[in-house]
Amino acid sequence: MRSNSFRAGIALLAFTAIPTVQANELNPDISVVLDGYYKQNPTALSHRDEGFGLGHTELSLSAPVDDLFEGRLTAVLEEHDGESEVMLEEAFLQTTAMPWNLSVRGGRFLSQVGYLNSRHLHEDDFVERPAAYRALLGSHYFDTGLRLNLLLPTPFYWQLGAEAFDGNRLSEGEEDIGVYTVNTRFGGDIGDAQSWQAGLSYLHNRQTEGHTEEPAGAETEPAHTHSHDHAHGAGYTGQNLYIADLVWKWSPNGNTRQQQLTLSGEYLYADDLNEYATSDDTHEGWYASAVYQFAPQWSAGARYGQVDLRAVHGDHFHDQSLKESDVMLAWSHSHFSTVRLQYTHQDGEGFDQADNTVMVQYVMSLGAHGAHGF
Repeated sequence: MRSNSFRAGIALLAFTAIPTVQANELNPDISVVLDGYYKQNPTALSHRDEGFGLGHTELSLSAPVDDLFEGRLTAVLEEHDGESEVMLEEAFLQTTAMPWNLSVRGGRFLSQVGYLNSRHLHEDDFVERPAAYRALLGSHYFDTGLRLNLLLPTPFYWQLGAEAFDGNRLSEGEEDIGVYTVNTRFGGDIGDAQSWQAGLSYLHNRQTEGHTEEPAGAETEPAHTHSHDHAHGAGYTGQNLYIADLVWKWSPNGNTRQQQLTLSGEYLYADDLNEYATSDDTHEGWYASAVYQFAPQWSAGARYGQVDLRAVHGDHFHDQSLKESDVMLAWSHSHFSTVRLQYTHQDGEGFDQADNTVMVQYVMSLGAHGAHGF
């Protein structure tokens, strides 16, 4: 069992480096992740358009700053509604030598709420994140702020974390610190062949008070209508978001290169949608997935998920629900290349684009490419 690795990029602060520190030679690792796809039909809550498209393509710079800090810079290029968009997804510094197993990260970075959110999209086993993630977190929630983590000195893996963010990447508002999160994850090994990890997360969104925005993808509104100027804004928010996650992995004798079975699932629940909401007005979603790497270069997976939403329309709400099933087959010639075929079936109420679709995706990595997290 190992904790998430904190690799870093130096580009953001390279020009303000302290002159007396000579360890920094401005020689960062450079990596590019290419993500392209073909999608047969438009689907509900999707961040990928119909037809040929450019997915989550990343350019990253990462390196140590000196013996105490490391950093990372990640820019993302995507296509959305026929236009290319460039986003700064990561630009952070991370401490590397604090006492008592403490670590501090500052800048822009992916929040570590939930299991999938702290992972880059190219690490996923499916073309898109589950419907609950797309609705409540905009697929992946990143923001500008500060993080503090503590790795406890226990015989099993146990980490505590807290984050404070600006919050405007999740909901528009006037708070200087709009989002707080606390989370814990713990896990361990069962013999040589099995390992597991569980997590609990809480996100408090101070920006939602008075929020009466129409959701994206509702029948009464055009698709992708929301107040954000990017493709990955969360269409559904609440003051409180709770997430529970569980992951279990098995591989014969711990040899993950030959075979590996991964079972994972998450449950998301949000309440206090706005000042008009009652205790019955909540968002709720979950998913469960199984991915089996049955040969060194081949894997197959299935995922089922559901999200039940209360679409905000001023002082009242409309019910929306989406059930989604995915099956996929992937061929990875190496750690750096994957070609994926996926079929998605949607059954929705209150969505005008719920449909079935076939997607073909390639994910190719150039340059430095670190190991993925658990």
